[in-house]
Amino acid sequence: MSDLKAKFDEAVNYIQSAEGDFKPSNEMKLEFYALYKQATAGDVSGKRPGMMDFVGRAKYDAWEKLKGTSSDDAMQTYIDKLESLK
Repeated sequence: MSDLKAKFDEAVNYIQSAEGDFKPSNEMKLEFYALYKQATAGDVSGKRPGMMDFVGRAKYDAWEKLKGTSSDDAMQTYIDKLESLK
């Protein structure tokens, strides 16, 4: 496993198990979600959710903004963003 992948996995685990002083805003959670999806699944796929699916639509739109970003770049951005919040 590459060093970047190991650091990314560690950052993901930190966010998923974070308690107490780490309370990201909904906007920040959306950014982390999009970066995670771009890093693990690549460019967004499928149809954009309908107007009444507010959460699904927001997630899709956030992920779509990262279209064309490489997996490694998305992982590094995810790590950097978390480090800036600690």
